Amino acid sequence: MKLNILCIGDIVGRPGRRVMAQKLAGLVRDMQIDCVIANAENSAGGSGLTPQIYDKLLKYGVHLITLGDHAYRKKEIIPVLESNIDIARPANLSPGSAGKDFALYRTSKGPTVAVIPLIGRIFMKPADCPYAKIDAILAKVQQQAEIVLVEMHAEATSEKVAMGYYLDGKVGCVYGTHTHIVTADERILPRGTAYITDIGMTGSHDSVLGRKAECVIRAFRTQMPYPFELATGDVRLSAIVVTIDSHTKTAERIERIQIRLDEADTTEYDSDDGRPDYSNTGF
Repeated sequence: MKLNILCIGDIVGRPGRRVMAQKLAGLVRDMQIDCVIANAENSAGGSGLTPQIYDKLLKYGVHLITLGDHAYRKKEIIPVLESNIDIARPANLSPGSAGKDFALYRTSKGPTVAVIPLIGRIFMKPADCPYAKIDAILAKVQQQAEIVLVEMHAEATSEKVAMGYYLDGKVGCVYGTHTHIVTADERILPRGTAYITDIGMTGSHDSVLGRKAECVIRAFRTQMPYPFELATGDVRLSAIVVTIDSHTKTAERIERIQIRLDEADTTEYDSDDGRPDYSNTGF
């Protein structure tokens, strides 16, 4: 059975959530999507995820939520990570880390989809070996899901490409997140795994990775800790659609998509973001 899976790149703050609210349902309908996966680690004020925003994303139509290096930026999300099977933090964090190694969703067609987030180690915070971790859990995940995707949340493109080749023929898709810049290298690898280095960002593209350009430039020029405030212009939803056969476990199609918000969002924060995090001087 062929399933269409939508993977959405890093949702950044209220602008990213607003385009999700306005555009996701129509996209799912028009493209006959069976499962929606979204990276939400930047969705609360640009860094972290709250239980309230987790609930909103599910209402918008997201089925599976992944996190990255900001998984614990909002500590109130920890009980959600511990008690739900539709959200996962990077699997190769410390074994004592709160949350689950993978997330599961049973589609309306019957087959179950799993996503395993991994985090890179080059230019990133310390983490366990992603290769050892995927080797340890992949067989277990494949017993619970007919279709498996792996998200490589990494800074270095080499880490993402290498993981794609390592998992070629073992999973349906390997896709990258974290850099917020979409790449144009989507393809089907020789053994049938769909691959793209980064699916980009869902948020303001008139920005530096979702933050106001003037704030980031000032911080770079002065080397002082200025807050990276969220930008609001040119809001887009960035994603890929992958078609995977649940019997052969191989991908038949991978397509990049970008959808613009109809109107400008001029509001920096809403009640679910909490107060602006002025300690946020990074991405």
